[in-house]
Amino acid sequence: MKWIYRLSTVALASVLFFSVSAGAQTAPTTQAAEPSSADVAAPKLDKTGKIDSRFQQRHESFLRRGKEGKIGVLFLGDSITEGWGGTRGREIWAEYYGKLDPANFGISGDKTQHVLWRIDNGELDGISPKVVVLMIGTNNIGYSAEDILAADTKIVQEIHQKLPDTKLLLLGIFPRGADPNDPKVADMREKIKSVNQGLAKLDDGDKTRYLDIADKFLDADGKLSKDIMPDALHPNAKGYLIWAKAMQPLLDEMMK
Repeated sequence: MKWIYRLSTVALASVLFFSVSAGAQTAPTTQAAEPSSADVAAPKLDKTGKIDSRFQQRHESFLRRGKEGKIGVLFLGDSITEGWGGTRGREIWAEYYGKLDPANFGISGDKTQHVLWRIDNGELDGISPKVVVLMIGTNNIGYSAEDILAADTKIVQEIHQKLPDTKLLLLGIFPRGADPNDPKVADMREKIKSVNQGLAKLDDGDKTRYLDIADKFLDADGKLSKDIMPDALHPNAKGYLIWAKAMQPLLDEMMK
C-alpha cells in the first residue's frame, strides 16, 4: 500500500508540473520590446511592455488637432520640439508662428521608431500643412549613424507620401553635450555630424529643404553654453529664440 501511495503521489506531481508548464507556455505575454532597428515603426512602451500612457495621450491629441481645423505649419519631433509649447518656448512660438495656424506634434523621449509609428497611425491623415518642420534622432544616439540616417530618410519619404503637396523643412540634429573635449561628447558630436551630412543630401531645392543651425548654439570653441541649453540638450527661451530667428528666412520662403 505504501508503494502504491508513493507512486500515486509521484504521478500527481508529474501531472501538476506538466500542467503548470503548459499553462506558462500558453499564457498571454506583454508586447515585445522596441525593435533594435531605428527604421522600424513601433510605439513607445512602458516598463510593463504596454503602450506608454503619455505617448498614447499625446498621439490622440494630435489626431484631434488634425480634425479641429487648418494646419499651416506642423512641427514634428521629440522633446526639443514639444518644448515650443512649454514655458521656455511658448511666447516665441506665438510671436513667430501664431499667424501660421501652427501645430506642435512633439513628444518627449521620442525616437525615430515612434515617429514612424505615429505617421503610420494617422497623425498626418486628413491634414495639408504648407510646411512640416522635422527634427528627430537625438534620442537614437545609441544607434549607429547609418541606422539613424536610414530612419530619418524613411520618415522623410513617408511624410512626402502622406502629404504630397506639403514642403518639408528638415533640420539637422542639434548639438548635444557641453564640452567637445569630453571624449563621450566628442563621439556624440561626431555621430550627429555624420547623420547631418547624410540629411543634407536629401535637400532637393524644392519639396525638401535642409537647414543646419548648430553653429548658432555653439561658441568659438564648440562648447554649448548653459545660457542656451542648460542641460546641454534642451534649449531654454534664449535657445528657442535663436532657433526661430535662424529658421525664419527659409521658413518664410517655403510658406509662400
